[in-house]
Amino acid sequence: MPHGNPITLTPVAVIRTPFRDRIETPHQPVVSADPSPEPEMAQPGPRAPVLATIEFAEWVPPESLQDLEGFDRVWLIYHLHRSEGWRARVKPPRGPRRARGLFATRSPHRPNPIGLSCVRLVSVDAPGRRVVVADVDLLDGTPILDLKPYVPYADAFPDARAGWVDEVDAAVGRLTAPGPKRPVRARAREVPEI
Repeated sequence: MPHGNPITLTPVAVIRTPFRDRIETPHQPVVSADPSPEPEMAQPGPRAPVLATIEFAEWVPPESLQDLEGFDRVWLIYHLHRSEGWRARVKPPRGPRRARGLFATRSPHRPNPIGLSCVRLVSVDAPGRRVVVADVDLLDGTPILDLKPYVPYADAFPDARAGWVDEVDAAVGRLTAPGPKRPVRARAREVPEI
């Protein structure tokens, strides 16, 4: 296929999350546990998980969700529907504020705004075409292009090098991706439960 030919994809679902604004949304699923709206009120230790519901389109047969219950995690492939433009170099939110090549980052601003997140599977309602997941980093209403099971033997490479991210981990610790930044207007609004 020559470069530049469009590809048409149809979303299979939409995800319903408590995140309405990009500034509220975690940068990675591993930091998506619901923080206290006021930093001084934050408690150490585990936080309540952020739950989200994936609502599948009516044209998706319920049988498509059978046998999913036994998995702990699933991959979500989605369209970053609110992404606007892209640049060849970006400044990631972790580590020193220096520009990096786009394809060495997870910036949502990409030539093809496609996202990938590994989330925790909570429950499956096949007849209702609904799947509940936790530890999400997606905006409410994000179109889901596909859902695939996380399979440890094929998806986990614990000894893999991570380039400049390894340097940041060594300097500031692992799992230090910034969480949501809640502006004053977001703090005042009540987030509905899912």
